[in-house]
Amino acid sequence: MDYLQQKIVVIGAGLSGQALVRFFCGKGAEVTLSDRRGQADLPDFENLADCKLSFDLGGHSIELFRQADLIAVSPGVPLNIEPLIEAAKAGVKILGEVEIAVRELKAPMIAITGTNGKSTTTSLIGEMLKGWGKNCFVGGNLGTPLVSACGKGYDSLVVELSSFQLEALETFSPNFALMLNLSEDHLDRYSDFNSYLAAKEAIFSNMGAGQYAILNENDARVRELIVPVAIKKIWFSAIRLLDEGMGRRENQLVWRWQGNEVRFDLEQLKIKGEHNIENAMAAMIAPLVMGMPAELAWQRVCAFTGLPHRMQQVSRFKGLTWINDSKGTNVGSVVKSLAGLTAPVTLIAGGKDKGGDYAPLREPLSQKVACLVLLGEATGRMDAALADCCPTRHAADMAEAVRVAAEETTSGGTVLLSPACSSFDMYTSYAARGDDFVCRIKDLEERE
Repeated sequence: MDYLQQKIVVIGAGLSGQALVRFFCGKGAEVTLSDRRGQADLPDFENLADCKLSFDLGGHSIELFRQADLIAVSPGVPLNIEPLIEAAKAGVKILGEVEIAVRELKAPMIAITGTNGKSTTTSLIGEMLKGWGKNCFVGGNLGTPLVSACGKGYDSLVVELSSFQLEALETFSPNFALMLNLSEDHLDRYSDFNSYLAAKEAIFSNMGAGQYAILNENDARVRELIVPVAIKKIWFSAIRLLDEGMGRRENQLVWRWQGNEVRFDLEQLKIKGEHNIENAMAAMIAPLVMGMPAELAWQRVCAFTGLPHRMQQVSRFKGLTWINDSKGTNVGSVVKSLAGLTAPVTLIAGGKDKGGDYAPLREPLSQKVACLVLLGEATGRMDAALADCCPTRHAADMAEAVRVAAEETTSGGTVLLSPACSSFDMYTSYAARGDDFVCRIKDLEERE
């Protein structure tokens, strides 16, 4: 694409926005970075010091948007804000960061989406392909914006995609698209659950013959998705054998493909829990279809020890198992995390409410949770929905939540931070929240 001297407005100054600025400046465009925040509130603003650009900060200039040749939208920016609506009326092209990247990138792509398990599955695929000798980009929602891969000479791309990143697409068409599972999330951004599903479903929109959809047979909502008939569907199931695809028989995974069968011993997996079995199953399919030797793929999967902030055991203080699952930012994720634990569990939850239904937590709380500790903006709503399921305490901050958990949890029990909410009421990210959890445990340990 030729962007020379084009008037480009990049909206959103986070990681993706800054990567877009660097990309367009490198193409000789006239770039303006627009953000509703002021300069003092922008993260790592000094990283753009070497870029020649203009700024539109503290709000958005509608006239600037109307006069642009292209508006590049960061994933965190909703498409229904007034400046974008007015720009669209004026005929200005509006594209998301992922769409801009794929117009430059020609390497085969494996795209991963779903509500939960995306980061683990993306990381697993990256580990397999790198172990197979591929020069592999691994990123997207996982941390490194896809546009950063442009011009780097990668021979394969493994990209985690949120629903936000699947908006404002036109030509995006991965070789493999994984849909791991679907449950309520981001209803603070979408008008209803069907709108969220439609955003996820967009991953298949431009795919066709010679491309593959990798789908979770055990998720009813995934089974109901509309996938173009030309796409080859490959299913995985963690509860039964499949005639073709990745199935399971007791403690073995069974891969059946083009008349061949390979079995894998689940006892060798280092990452634990039923959700991680599903992640491993989904992750292996694309590399195996691409021709990666099954033994090598399984070796790489079994060597993987998990991601920070995702069911990560961080302490044995006071004879308790302390688990950091700060990346559990929606209800479905917490349900799966609790499913892999034995009672008694003290659950620390809460944060910025995302508008979803907390009812699916009621049964696992009643069965496994001896104490629920709530903090953050969602405390009132979660308390109203869940307080009758188990004893409940409120905490003003993470330090108090950790102290209460240490007091309430019986010896041999588990303390799980799995918030079911985003972190943005009290923290800059789920990682900052998880780091604070670990820090407060250490503080308490030192005092006692």
